[in-house]
Amino acid sequence: MRFGVNIPNYGDRAAPGEILRWVQHVERLGYHLAMVSDHVALTPEVERLFPAPFYDPFATLSWLAGQTTGIELGTTVIVLPYRHPLVMARMAASIDQFSGGRLVLGVAAGWAPGEFAAVGADYRSRGRIADESLRAMKALWANDIAKSDGSFVRFGPVATGPRPVRPIPVWVGGHSAGALRRAVLHGDAWHPTSVPPGYLEQLGMPQLRRVSEQKERPVPALAPRIKLRITARRLPDHGRILGEGTVDQLRDDLGALAELGATHVVLDTTYPGETVREPAEHYLGLLELVASEIVDLGTGQLR
Repeated sequence: MRFGVNIPNYGDRAAPGEILRWVQHVERLGYHLAMVSDHVALTPEVERLFPAPFYDPFATLSWLAGQTTGIELGTTVIVLPYRHPLVMARMAASIDQFSGGRLVLGVAAGWAPGEFAAVGADYRSRGRIADESLRAMKALWANDIAKSDGSFVRFGPVATGPRPVRPIPVWVGGHSAGALRRAVLHGDAWHPTSVPPGYLEQLGMPQLRRVSEQKERPVPALAPRIKLRITARRLPDHGRILGEGTVDQLRDDLGALAELGATHVVLDTTYPGETVREPAEHYLGLLELVASEIVDLGTGQLR
């Protein structure tokens, strides 16, 4: 497995220097991927969980591309209906060029009705817009001239350069039936987040395999985002989510993901809506602990 970190790009502690410190620190530790989140309009429902300031993910990753060397850079996750796919495809391809082929694009259909209203996006049709956006973006990345004749995304023919350095990996987030279908039809990986122990083994992956069989498509890779919250005492599995608990529980969770064939695991120290957070050194120390005692980042194997 390869390991990434969700970098906080929002809240009163977020600032360019702090974001850069996090990314350069995890790159030095040997982590393989640094990811940032996406919101466009901090309406009350969003700001309650993700307080201002919120740094734009495309601008942030473009800036980080020139200040890092080998770590992959990604999104967890871009809300597809908030931006036109022509704009997203060009921004993503440019970042991939600037970084030398290091972009991973995590995407989802979105969840906040107020934010959709603020940007003039169609909340009810968000799933279909997401599907058409992904089809259009992949066409824009793969062809010199591309067009789209969907119900929601229509354009072209248009010239499309620059091409990405590599086919940009697309990770599709979400747990709904529509999200699983989207991951199978348009994704290189399924990117579930904040799930309880047993969910992926008992429900998520069997459902994903069934959809793949129905659509006669390969099963996408598994690339979950899990919490990183170390406790002194064991937490009961009922009520906790993957990544929470003692060091032994975290090791067991990672072992279970390895058995499921996960190719990537993104560690997330953030808790939306949390009013009290430890100093950054606490969370960076947890990432150091993982790298020194739980995972050999050089081989991707558990210690």
